[in-house]
Amino acid sequence: MIFEIGTVCIKLAGRDAGKRCVIVDVLDSSFVIIDGQTRRRKCNVLHLEPTSQKLEISKGAEFAAVKSAFEKIGVEVTETKSKKVTDKPTKAHKQHEKKAKK
Repeated sequence: MIFEIGTVCIKLAGRDAGKRCVIVDVLDSSFVIIDGQTRRRKCNVLHLEPTSQKLEISKGAEFAAVKSAFEKIGVEVTETKSKKVTDKPTKAHKQHEKKAKK
C-alpha cells in the first residue's frame, strides 16, 4: 500500500489543491486523515498524489508534531483555524395586529 502514515502527499482536488500534506492516519483502503498545509480532515486517496518523501510521525500525531516534521524538510506550515460554530440568527416574526371590530 502506497499510503502509509508519514507519507507526504500533494492534494489534487478541493479548496486545498496544490498544497502539501502528510498522512496522519489510515482509515481504510479509500480514506485517510491528512494534516499539514491543508486543513486536518478525512480525504479520499484518489485526491492525493504521494511523493517520495516520508516524515517520522506517529499515528494520530498532533499538529505541533506535524509542523516540526515539515520544518525539518524545509516546508513552511501555518496553522489553519476553523470557523467558530455560532448560533444561527432567528428571524423575528412580525405580529399581525388584529383589527378591532367597531
